[in-house]
Amino acid sequence: MQALPRLRLLTRPARRGTPPGAPAAAAARRARCAAATNEGSAAGPGGEPPPPPEPGLLQILVCPLSKKPLRYEESTNELINEELGIAYPIIDGIPNMIPQAARMIGKDKQKNESEQT
Repeated sequence: MQALPRLRLLTRPARRGTPPGAPAAAAARRARCAAATNEGSAAGPGGEPPPPPEPGLLQILVCPLSKKPLRYEESTNELINEELGIAYPIIDGIPNMIPQAARMIGKDKQKNESEQT
């Protein structure tokens, strides 16, 4: 029974109200996050192109929908599934393989890209 009062002393009291400046700080934090996600993922710091993914990684990555191999497109910094016409972005060197984050690409675009290579 004596341990309960000690536990109460260790817990934080509930906050009441918001501290002054909290909404402005939260808005600034949201703006920084939005700016970080909207910085061109196709270009690295200073405008230089990002390094390509490691070849070993490209060999094991497959499309989560079709389980087919993906092709790396250097100009857009994306992993392309030519069968389904889907482009998965690579953000900060990390492939985003979530199907909802993928971009649909047209069949005409695919033909142009394959003719260029």
